[in-house]
Amino acid sequence: MLQTLAISSFSPKYHPYVQHSRCVKTYRPPVTHIHGVLNRNQGKKYAIKCSENSFYPTNRITERNDVVCKPFNNNDRVTAVTLQDGYASKSEDEDGSPKNVFLKNLNALYRFIYPYACFGVLIATTSNSLLPVEKLADLTPTFFIGLLKPLVPLVLMHIYGVAVNQVADVEIDKVNKPYMPLASGEFSMETGIAITWISALTSLASAIMLQSPPLVLGVIAWLFISTAYSAQLPFLRWKGNSFLAAVCMVFMCGLLPQVPFFFHVQKYLLGRPMEITKPLMFASAFMTCLSVAIAFVKDLHDVEGDREHGIQTLSVMLGKEKVFWLSVYMLSTAYGAAVLVGASSSFLLSKLVTIIGHATLLLFLWHRARNVDLSNNESIFSFYMFIWQASEINSS
Repeated sequence: MLQTLAISSFSPKYHPYVQHSRCVKTYRPPVTHIHGVLNRNQGKKYAIKCSENSFYPTNRITERNDVVCKPFNNNDRVTAVTLQDGYASKSEDEDGSPKNVFLKNLNALYRFIYPYACFGVLIATTSNSLLPVEKLADLTPTFFIGLLKPLVPLVLMHIYGVAVNQVADVEIDKVNKPYMPLASGEFSMETGIAITWISALTSLASAIMLQSPPLVLGVIAWLFISTAYSAQLPFLRWKGNSFLAAVCMVFMCGLLPQVPFFFHVQKYLLGRPMEITKPLMFASAFMTCLSVAIAFVKDLHDVEGDREHGIQTLSVMLGKEKVFWLSVYMLSTAYGAAVLVGASSSFLLSKLVTIIGHATLLLFLWHRARNVDLSNNESIFSFYMFIWQASEINSS
């Protein structure tokens, strides 16, 4: 049954989860999020007078159930919205224009693909792809064009990974991340599944078009491991096992965005034989250590929903504090190793930048770690974004 909610200008924007029935309900200001952090506005609550036909927020609670609604002042600005299946939406006259619908869906898609993570993967892979370069003569326009082409399947791989995870975890995200497009209802499940399939097929097709066996094998491996990590299928759903989840993180964050693209540049752009070099081994080990630590910190934010749905992450099994400090020690080890490698460099500029840069990041890491409140998800997410940004600096 559709009901109409009229909101006067003194009240906050409509709450998307207002219940409707013939009684007085409490109206709470809407849930908002900043950089993905849930932030419920505190302050005044409003009473909602419900009836068969209409209800709206008022400044006081009335005990009369026979009153349909309180008269509005004619000067009040009223926005009509409708309720269906427990959700509120603005009227079609205000929010239904093609432009508004397009912008709304574009914003939801932007949040759906985790842009900050996508940007980090792009920087890391691009930097790693430059490792096979041996002399300035290698840096031709043809080389840079060839360097950009593999980034298309890379972005599509990333989109598939986050899409299949959100489709499989939509019920968990309603607890942990209710602001995400699928969990909040901005995207339907059909839309999420369509994005998942399109990104999978186009990533594989674009890799095949480049006629590069390392890229094709890398994309296939990524699609399989991403599916195994998230999909609720027999013998899969590896995220439910802390060891298998860590293995997935090693491949998806440390090896697959590095090794296939390195070999592609080495063999199919520069025309040299494929070989494993010391810079490749260090870069892969460094990014693996960073990525697994970042994944552990990310799980700290999701403990409540994971525990409720039986997902045995390391944070659920060992507790937030132990996993948090394990992640800090892993990051410290990676930065310390980078300092030692930089000290062994024969180039003075490289040596100074590597030592000073990673030593500075190490100091900031411990400063931020000591100020994290593990009982506050916003504090955890702030630290998570800090180490993401630090990893992007390392990649570049």
